[in-house]
Amino acid sequence: MLKDTIMKQRFFITATGTDIGKSFITAGLIQQAKSRHVSIAAYKPLISGFDEKNPAISDTGLLLQSLGEPLNETTLNRLSPWRFRAPLAPSMAARSEGTTIDIEALLTHSRKALSGPEDIILIEGVGGVMVPISANKTVLDWIEALGIPTILVTGSYLGCLSHTLTALRVLQQRQIPIHTLIINESTGSSVALDAVASELKPWVTSNLITVKRRLCCSHELLEELAVFFDSGI
Repeated sequence: MLKDTIMKQRFFITATGTDIGKSFITAGLIQQAKSRHVSIAAYKPLISGFDEKNPAISDTGLLLQSLGEPLNETTLNRLSPWRFRAPLAPSMAARSEGTTIDIEALLTHSRKALSGPEDIILIEGVGGVMVPISANKTVLDWIEALGIPTILVTGSYLGCLSHTLTALRVLQQRQIPIHTLIINESTGSSVALDAVASELKPWVTSNLITVKRRLCCSHELLEELAVFFDSGI
């Protein structure tokens, strides 16, 4: 898709669970947009398992690198103002540091981010679609409150079919538009990527993209994600 034909688009990137590859996919979408001279911004407001001594290896660090932005306190605070040390669900990670997540503040930050001038703006969630972010709110509630379409990322591991169909169902129950399902090939999976895609295809009315596994630090342009732009977002 050419830059002069693209409409401003906003998406929430979520997943069927943790360590599925949301940030890998977000970085890939950033690289595709930049290769097409389409302006793009990405945010990951909530992150757990964050090592303040080595932020470059974090998901936020990967996004900043993909965006071509410096990694410093200012950019970290802009992309990921809620950073927690423990690799736990956000509600648990916050509690371990004696605090809670202010949901209204999170929504305010997200809406401000989405109001930016870029052609495409991505909000990347944390963990899976049903992970708790407070005592009574989940990522699903966060997505619903923002009112933007989702990009759902799943893997090709044994068990992914049930997890993916469950995630699709809860999003549909909240009438949240599912723009694209991306199957990110799982490391060491006993199930073939194409077989997973074939099994899920009858259940999906949105775009479906498969991405072959790369190293997490790969700078290779994810050509599979070209269809995201070529399909007329």
